[in-house]
Amino acid sequence: QVRLVESGGGLVQPGGSLRLSCAASGSIFSINAMGWYRQAPGKERELVAAITSGHSTNYADSVKGRFTLSGDNAKNTVYLQMNSLKPEDTAIYYCNARVMYGPIASMSADYWGQGTQVTVSS
Repeated sequence: QVRLVESGGGLVQPGGSLRLSCAASGSIFSINAMGWYRQAPGKERELVAAITSGHSTNYADSVKGRFTLSGDNAKNTVYLQMNSLKPEDTAIYYCNARVMYGPIASMSADYWGQGTQVTVSS
């Protein structure tokens, strides 16, 4: 199976920055997409940013201009640079990967990391 290891969360003051990383390992034929979701208390999990193997990126409107997603194909890793952080960015951030585990298109599945806490507070 596939394992996603997340790091980089923590406590930061408003206006500060953090960089999250997510590395995928295991039974990987290829990775079609990787990205980050977040979930605040009492709210549904929402997409933050995602990148495909073709380097296309999508961002939530609330983070555009502040967050930047990048990837390293050789390391099966994505990074989320978070700048100008706001209290409303506080949430558990989850890495997600859409993984091909075999050579045909139907052999794919989504995997999730355990989450890393981001807290933006004075």
